[in-house]
Amino acid sequence: MNRLLQIINFVGVLALAGLCAYQWKDNGRLHEEMDRLDRTRQEQAAKIADQEKTIAGNVTDLETARDNLSKSEASAKETQGKLSAEVAANKQLTTARDQLTTERDQLKAAISQWSAAVSQRDDALKQAGVQMQKLLADRNEAVGKFNDLASKYNGVVKELNAKGASGG
Repeated sequence: MNRLLQIINFVGVLALAGLCAYQWKDNGRLHEEMDRLDRTRQEQAAKIADQEKTIAGNVTDLETARDNLSKSEASAKETQGKLSAEVAANKQLTTARDQLTTERDQLKAAISQWSAAVSQRDDALKQAGVQMQKLLADRNEAVGKFNDLASKYNGVVKELNAKGASGG
């Protein structure tokens, strides 16, 4: 029986050694799996941290974009107001331009009428000048005839005075 106990004991020790080897192998595999899972967890934690940084950066960018959008909208409203004022000023300028254009056209018409009147006046002055020259010539001729007549009269008066003083 002793021998049987030794064999059973030996078989038990072998079974225990096999079980230990299997357990050791299984523990090694579990440790490897645990290490692999820990590396995966660390990688995922790093990715999550990177994503959180990216999200924080995106939030900051979003806030900056919102601020810029608000500023842009305010600037657009201000520009719209200025543009409306410019349009109103432009309308006033257009009205003033149209009025000035009308005045210019009226002044051109007045200048044309004035030029025509000046031309008529110049023609009338030329005709008056021609008539004056003719009247001057006629007057000079009449004065010349009068002077001849006066000379003849004076000559006749002298002759008559001389005849009357000489014998009478």
